[in-house]
Amino acid sequence: METELIKEINRVLKAFPQFWDNNILHRSMVIQAINQKEPKLIKALIYNEKIKSIYSTIIDGIVIFDFDKLISLLKYKEYWPDSFTKYCNSIGLTTDGKYLDRNTDVVLDFPFKDCVLEGGMTKEEQGKDEVYYHEVIARDEIDRLFSPKLFTNTKRYSANGVDKNITDFCDDDNLIIKGNNLIALHSLKERYAGKVKLIYIDPPYNTGNDGFKYNDRFNHSTWLVFMKNRLEVARELLSDDGSIWINIDDGEVHYLKVLMDQVFDNGFISNIIWQKKYSPQNDAKFFSDMHDHILCYVKNKYFFNLNLLIRSDEMNNRYKNPDKDIRGVWKSSDLSVKTYSKEYDYPITTPNGKTIYPPKGRCWRTSKEKLQDLINDNRIWFGETGNNVPSIKRFLFEVKQGITPSTIWDYKSVGHNQEARKEISALNTEKDFSTPKPEKLIQRIIHIGSNEGDLVLDFHLGSGTTAAVAHKMGRRYIGIEQMDYIDDITVARLQKVIEGEQGGISKDVNWQGGGSFVYTELMELNQVFVKKIQQAQDTETLKSLFGQMKSEAHLNYQVALEKVLNTEYEIDGISHKVTFDDLPLDEQRRLLIELLDKNQLYVNVSEMDDEMLHISEKDKAFTRSFYRRG
Repeated sequence: METELIKEINRVLKAFPQFWDNNILHRSMVIQAINQKEPKLIKALIYNEKIKSIYSTIIDGIVIFDFDKLISLLKYKEYWPDSFTKYCNSIGLTTDGKYLDRNTDVVLDFPFKDCVLEGGMTKEEQGKDEVYYHEVIARDEIDRLFSPKLFTNTKRYSANGVDKNITDFCDDDNLIIKGNNLIALHSLKERYAGKVKLIYIDPPYNTGNDGFKYNDRFNHSTWLVFMKNRLEVARELLSDDGSIWINIDDGEVHYLKVLMDQVFDNGFISNIIWQKKYSPQNDAKFFSDMHDHILCYVKNKYFFNLNLLIRSDEMNNRYKNPDKDIRGVWKSSDLSVKTYSKEYDYPITTPNGKTIYPPKGRCWRTSKEKLQDLINDNRIWFGETGNNVPSIKRFLFEVKQGITPSTIWDYKSVGHNQEARKEISALNTEKDFSTPKPEKLIQRIIHIGSNEGDLVLDFHLGSGTTAAVAHKMGRRYIGIEQMDYIDDITVARLQKVIEGEQGGISKDVNWQGGGSFVYTELMELNQVFVKKIQQAQDTETLKSLFGQMKSEAHLNYQVALEKVLNTEYEIDGISHKVTFDDLPLDEQRRLLIELLDKNQLYVNVSEMDDEMLHISEKDKAFTRSFYRRG
């Protein structure tokens, strides 16, 4: 539907040949130029009377131009405020008329779930019962929330031990970051945007039993925004030929695919079914859950190339050489076919004079003339006696040397959950990870989507399987994990990998140890108080923390602090108001966490020289090196 407005916009944009490929307008380039306030383009749009009449308002003689509304036109192509075509180009989740992937007005902050809640970065059950809370952060605060953060407690782990005097970082270093994964991902952009070849994540499944709990009834939408915030920045980190693989179950896979289709437009490759259990659960109420989904998306299909699977020894051993053919081993294949052709229905005489016809209803797969050529080339096998039904030889060297991956992965080829738990228990850890992934599963994904030296990212690192497998396979890697078990489990596991541990895929890849990785942490600020609030077990402890917060924490300036403990609060489902003392402990925790300025959870790089923060010269030097700031 080319309206007069679209015709006029096209006429204006014809003056900018960089936006066109013959007659095709690159709308994304126009949107980017508008967002960057490119002077010539802005002038051309504002001075056009037709465009100006629709997208501007005059107040006291001043022209107010609605660029966001014009950008919406470019995004939706045929969207007009008074037209039924508003939704003709997209189907998906919306809020206030904006699609989920277009709405930047709010982000969710996760003070309990994502910052401190056990399971916030993985879905591993650690036996705690915290509640997930979220808050809306105003649009003008997002830039500060996601600005690069300062690093601290940096170490390099290698075969030579642990070096704590680290002030330099280079592109070849493997990296493990402890901190909020959403904020850490944004900190990675400055160095790694467009450089990550493969992302694998195993996020919380939103089952109600994985720690992802809610204080509202909108669990699907909340979980989707939790994922959306991370997937958008993850896409920025991916290289043009990069791919992302997400492990998920039936409960959220269909919601997630809708979201992924929007974030990774036209990037869907496959939904892989992984058989995660080797035997059914007979005590299941309805069906025994035997599989997970692995969604695979790419940033750009035109650049993505996958690696074929390596043929197994079992497959190659099926090829023999009973007649000692100088061309090597071969496997016989049926010479007859079901697709009948009278021309190909003829008798064949064996070397010993026996006449053989094709089976009833079938014919030979080749003509008489071609058959004789094959016999002359020693391509037809009549058995060791020379009187068997003829078959055709297929030599191993003629077979495609790799296998196209299928969408069904059974546990025999890539392992199962029980096998993964054994791999974790072999590390002598006291932590129980209920749903770790086997190393063979991650090995297959990394093999298909990357090559040696490529960069692999996992921002729900958990027990560290992705990093361990990437290390053994010669990939570079980045792992992000929030929880404190990163020290006892994840880092300890990678140390064992460096030492040459022989679990998981070690024997398959002939792993002998070696290599190194850098461990660092986002420097905490208000996050310190978030942890203390989360750990508090009674009201008196929370009141004491509140007193400490008033003098030491960075608090929301809009809050009347003197009223926090005295104000009466409404609770959902309760018609009357209650005091702070009468609130449930979880509500008390949430209230105090809401007082904290979420832009100050971690120390921004821009505050590096603030003397009140007492930042060491070592931390400053490493941070400058990481961000390449001299």
